[in-house]
Amino acid sequence: MSKKLVIVESPAKAKTIGRYLGKEYKIAASVGHIRDLPEGTIAVDVKCGYKPTYITMRGKEKIIKELKELSKDVDFVYIATDPDREGEAIAWHIAKVLNIDLDTECRITFNEITKNAVQAAISSPRKIDIDLFNAQQARRVLDRLVGYELSPLLWSKIRKGLSAGRVQSVATKIVMDRDAEIDAFEPEEYWLVSAMLSPIGNDHKFKARFYGVNNGTKVEKIKLQNKEDADKVINGIGNSNFSATTVKKGKKQRNPFPPFTTSTLQQEASKRLGFSSRKTMSVAQQLYEGVEIQGFGQNALVSYIRTDSVRVSEEASNFARKHIETKYGKEYLPKTKRVYSNKNSSQDAHEAIRPAHFEFAPDSIKTSLQPDQYKLYKLIWERFIASQMASAIVDTVSVDLDANSYVFRTQGETTVFPGFLAVYADVNEEVQDNSDDDSKVKLPEIKEGDTLNNLGVTGEQKHTLPPPHFTEATLIKTMEENGIGRPSTYAPTISTILDREYVAKEGRLIKITELGKLVTEMLSGSFKQIVDVSFTADMEAQLDEVETGKTDWINVMDSFYPDFHEQIVDAGKTIEKVKFAEEHTGETCPKCQKGELLIKVGRFGKFIACSNFPECSYTDTVKKKAEGASCPICGSGLNVMQSRKHRNKTFYVCDKQGSNPNCDFITWDLPAKDKTCETCGSYMVWKNFRGKKYCRCANKDCPSNAKKTKSDT
Repeated sequence: MSKKLVIVESPAKAKTIGRYLGKEYKIAASVGHIRDLPEGTIAVDVKCGYKPTYITMRGKEKIIKELKELSKDVDFVYIATDPDREGEAIAWHIAKVLNIDLDTECRITFNEITKNAVQAAISSPRKIDIDLFNAQQARRVLDRLVGYELSPLLWSKIRKGLSAGRVQSVATKIVMDRDAEIDAFEPEEYWLVSAMLSPIGNDHKFKARFYGVNNGTKVEKIKLQNKEDADKVINGIGNSNFSATTVKKGKKQRNPFPPFTTSTLQQEASKRLGFSSRKTMSVAQQLYEGVEIQGFGQNALVSYIRTDSVRVSEEASNFARKHIETKYGKEYLPKTKRVYSNKNSSQDAHEAIRPAHFEFAPDSIKTSLQPDQYKLYKLIWERFIASQMASAIVDTVSVDLDANSYVFRTQGETTVFPGFLAVYADVNEEVQDNSDDDSKVKLPEIKEGDTLNNLGVTGEQKHTLPPPHFTEATLIKTMEENGIGRPSTYAPTISTILDREYVAKEGRLIKITELGKLVTEMLSGSFKQIVDVSFTADMEAQLDEVETGKTDWINVMDSFYPDFHEQIVDAGKTIEKVKFAEEHTGETCPKCQKGELLIKVGRFGKFIACSNFPECSYTDTVKKKAEGASCPICGSGLNVMQSRKHRNKTFYVCDKQGSNPNCDFITWDLPAKDKTCETCGSYMVWKNFRGKKYCRCANKDCPSNAKKTKSDT
């Protein structure tokens, strides 16, 4: 019997695959990449066709030696790395190290690690796809040239230790532009006038909002811009009751969402589970490679997780329909199978992210999963099942109500058939705390001509809101919409700009830092292409053409590098070195009691130091004040801090901490100023649920927290 070696990336995947192949197969893992460009040198010969110099990665010598030994004792080697550019590059390097002829059919791929998929792959091997490898090689060389030529410029002009990259610089620019838009935003005043109403003889109260004025021929919509406008409406109505002038009823369908892509999985995991993009991909990788299921051994639970495709295989669709009919009933099946279309043909190589084993419903294997694995698997399962279900049917009603020719409007919805909503409801992260949306009021039965009691008309001052700061979810969505990066790069890009402190997280919000502004402004001045969204998207499109064999990767490099290098040379001559001005605080140094505390800029950003340095070595971090909040213990201010241990999670401490008199108050949740609990008298804190803020008692033992609502769980 001939023996064969199958090489995968990870030991977990090796263990899973080993269950599906016979004794004649040996399974080994490369543990990711085995060769790469060396650190400390550019390692790309730009004068000789951009030839890269690859070396064995540190720590991989032992793995390569083991792979060579194993390959000697077998008749054939299959390389089963991931089915994408990165996986093809790993396969190419393994083939080179093991002296495998690239013309042999040594490459196998599968979209899911199941018995059928693995055995089908073994039965139909192929050659290593050189176009796919070259697309990854072009990206690697391109990013190396940009990083290794831009970074020294930043060191010489700003400070040592900085870096720049092709995709990360655009992502930082997107954040900076949004924050600038928010800073420049000038709110406009407007007023909302609402009436609380109930039908005659019915205690069902509901709210209607002022819409406009009936001028006798039509209803003219009017925006109330100030208090005088609002008072005119309120006084014009007085105590008059309302009459229902128009009642429009209808039905509408709500269709399910497509199954997850990498981008939408990261967005939804952020919104629903509070996962960072890095955490989402880490947990998803575990689910893809395989988890030990009690009584069933090692099993992969989801299909390949780096994909921008929404395509679903016929087999998976059939499994889903069978599950839906069995669990929910035939009425929850659409008449025809749901098919979702990709934006372009290059996305069709993979499937959407979906369950790999339909016999493992999330709740049935919950005890075998870690809490985060269960949460993410359940999210993937429910999204996929819902994507194959019938549409929801919703009854809608819109009512116009007239009082002294002032027209108010209210709208209501009633779900008459939940369809996919029985499994997966929508979550809107962009809901604002002062949202004006009343589109889902529960209304009593109202007919045209009905009279409604006026229970009170009130006005409320509002101001227009700026666009929201980015979260990880919305930044990934924006990157995807603009064609920046690819499924495998979203999470690393965001992690990189956070780690380099070009942006910072405040709670879930991502904001530009002073360092990020400084670097981005310099790049924008001299390297507009590097921070240009459309240019970066076009470069991604060119890499796609390399992957499909339509473009040679050398031509892509030639179209970019010569001009870029010339810009580097010019910038080195023309850009002035940035001089950081010291900021005076007016405070006396607590150590020497002589010098003034100054805010300086060092390698790791702003810090506080004594003006008597080097005689006095006192330093401290720059404290950021929490706006609109105070310490509930002593009444002093609060400082905003970032926890390094918890991935820059925000927490708050009293600004008298460590001083005399000292206050040691510290909390994860921002205290609500001048708000106390009506039940126990403790202070209140702000909480967030699905993008909406609400107050809750800080005392966990308070009876008001005993009955957990859905928003607390």
